[in-house]
Amino acid sequence: MDTEFPALAFIDIETTGGNSERDRITEIGIKTLANGQESEWACLVDPQTFIPQFIQRLTGITPDMVAGRPSFDKVALQIKKELEGKIFVAHNARFDYGFIKASFKRLGMDFQPKVLCTVKLSRLLFPQQPRHNLDTLIAAHGLTVSARHRALGDADLLVQFWRVCEKTFGQARLLEAVRELVGQVSLPPHISPSAVEAIPERPGCYIFYGEHQAPLYIGKSISMRSRVLSHFQSALTVRKEMKLFQQVHHIDWIETGGELSALILEAKLIKERMPSLNVKLRRSKDLCAWQLIQDSSGYLRPTLLTQQQLQPGFQENIYGLFHNKKEAQGYLATLAKKHQLCEAMLGLEKVEEGKPCFGYQVKQCQGACIGNVSVAIHNLKLQTALQLDKIPIWPFAGAVAIKDGQGMLVINKWCYLGTAQDHDELHELAQSDHFDFDLDIYKIVKKAISGSHQSHVVPLTNAQNI
Repeated sequence: MDTEFPALAFIDIETTGGNSERDRITEIGIKTLANGQESEWACLVDPQTFIPQFIQRLTGITPDMVAGRPSFDKVALQIKKELEGKIFVAHNARFDYGFIKASFKRLGMDFQPKVLCTVKLSRLLFPQQPRHNLDTLIAAHGLTVSARHRALGDADLLVQFWRVCEKTFGQARLLEAVRELVGQVSLPPHISPSAVEAIPERPGCYIFYGEHQAPLYIGKSISMRSRVLSHFQSALTVRKEMKLFQQVHHIDWIETGGELSALILEAKLIKERMPSLNVKLRRSKDLCAWQLIQDSSGYLRPTLLTQQQLQPGFQENIYGLFHNKKEAQGYLATLAKKHQLCEAMLGLEKVEEGKPCFGYQVKQCQGACIGNVSVAIHNLKLQTALQLDKIPIWPFAGAVAIKDGQGMLVINKWCYLGTAQDHDELHELAQSDHFDFDLDIYKIVKKAISGSHQSHVVPLTNAQNI
């Protein structure tokens, strides 16, 4: 085997934050191994934006240090020259590569090197290690730290790790590992490299089609091209991916403003197009939920609401949301055993009035069926058991917009109404009274408005003043 390595550029960058579209590079460090020689290049970069305090504390790079330094556009050609013809080596390479690629793209410059991630290299060669972050590598391999969280210092750690790999496994095995991790992904016979190259590294949904444009699989990603290639990379080891590899004839994609839009679009497309290899996210025609209704004796009784009766977001005391009746009853039976609730009182077991249920006889029910548990206690226990799965009433007075990239997703009563690009579309969608409830979109929206997109929610109760 030829063990001559291609030129390697070990790279680390420091930035103002973690978003390659919004944040900017403050420092680049490059250590090159080529033809048996080692060289280095480093540069502080004026990000032309604010450096947050916690970033300053982490890296030691302050606004004063970058003041008067060149901005990225002034050193772009030099950086490209340093990296040209070399394998781009970085730890968690998607981060460093993503920032540098985005910086070149803003200047209209193309940048598509072969990329080697040392996290993946460590996982491949040292599978017994529980972790593979840089601090773990330092401790596990006795690497010498010169300047942690500075670009050239961290790049030097990668070179040291490379030397450890070389010494431990030899050049032949190391070259084999590099080829495995960097080698060109084999494409399906009907898919050309240009077709894959045309897919943007942007958020969105991609659709694999088989013969006669039959949809095979729909997926989503914040980096569509990389995700598509990962399907093909896995084809040799994952049966489902091999099936996809063999059947795909065409790939299409739809770009979205951000990850939230991609999640919602994926859920909608799968239900509309019913791709053969997607099992999850398909529309359920038997969607149902439990509603607590008080009987004539004051006891709360779970009553199953069918798809036609359900209006999540409007109705009180709705619990669960299940794909079918069997799943709903199984959920209730599990709660009964966990909280010692009476299955007869829950409608899961038929008993004669005044007679104990089977659970009472085996000491799994506290006796609500024969009056040993008061109405108040029974109701409280039942509501407490169900509380975690309660479907909340829509928490806003009307529709809201959730900013995602350049677009605004309009949501009302947990239902997705559409994406607006301007004020007129916002106003029109906010007035819509067409609510098509979707369980998967409900889960996506609920998670977004209470977490990642909480600060991006804008109530549209008075849309004309937005």
